[in-house]
Amino acid sequence: MSSTSASTTSSSLPDSRARLGLLLGFIGVAVFGGTLPATRIAVAAIDPMALTAMRTAIAGICSLVLLLILRRPLPPRRPWPQIFVAMMGVAVLFPLLMAMGMQTVDASHGGVVLGFLPIATALVAVVITHERPKPLFWIASVAGAALVIAFALRQGSGTFSRGDLLLFASVAVSAVGYGFSGRLTSEMPGWEVISWILVLALPLSIPAAALTMPADIASVPLKPWLGLLYVALFSQWIGFFAWNKGMALGGIARVAQVQLLQPFITFALAALFNDEVITLPIVLFAAAVVVTVAISARTRGKPAAPASSPISPEEDANAGQPAART
Repeated sequence: MSSTSASTTSSSLPDSRARLGLLLGFIGVAVFGGTLPATRIAVAAIDPMALTAMRTAIAGICSLVLLLILRRPLPPRRPWPQIFVAMMGVAVLFPLLMAMGMQTVDASHGGVVLGFLPIATALVAVVITHERPKPLFWIASVAGAALVIAFALRQGSGTFSRGDLLLFASVAVSAVGYGFSGRLTSEMPGWEVISWILVLALPLSIPAAALTMPADIASVPLKPWLGLLYVALFSQWIGFFAWNKGMALGGIARVAQVQLLQPFITFALAALFNDEVITLPIVLFAAAVVVTVAISARTRGKPAAPASSPISPEEDANAGQPAART
């Protein structure tokens, strides 16, 4: 009886880990859903270059303080190239391109374009972690992405603006950054991954913030400063605590599909904080995308790391375990 019970408990662990991974992924997505509305508010008074530099510098300083307080040792030499790639993606290029795009398009429009990010992240995951999702996963994912793109084209009367192109570029670099930061969660906790990424960016972000900061800081209204603080503390840092841990537990390609919900979280926040109008077609479109997310989330991927991979399949299966450390 005891052996049967132990077997049942053991077999339920992967499902429990996957569900927790999806939940944490959703929490991260909810935080990230406020990024575009907050950025839209901030770029009304702060240049995109200055916004990018200041948000990365603020988050980097907070990360450094936390790492020092907890006395975290430097990561070994081997993962630093991956940390650098993740840093360029999530801490430098993505926020810069996204902020530039937000100068010309609404937050709700940007939220639709960034809805393509889960597919891009899944493609990166296949390349760098050897995940092998089943065909149904890809069918549901492509269907969700197609819905997002179709909606964007519908809203833009069949064309993409300069803002769209900047946002698509931000999707590409962000997917690479997400993929590598998710990969690193098999070696250290998710919060530590994003913290080291931001600390590595400090030699760039602090001088850039000093050079690009608004000349007359006192003239910048309160709301743009609040937008800056949100994207610095939550979008750039704290949101990744949940997001990276979720990818470690549930798999990068699988948990990334939860991000298809992000446009609709952005819509709600844009309506609340940016006075943008949410119509019935948006609600119906959101329902359709949720269906594709539900299907893809139930489809398992198969990690298949080759012999030359620096991280074995067993390590990938146990990804996220280091998060128990303090």
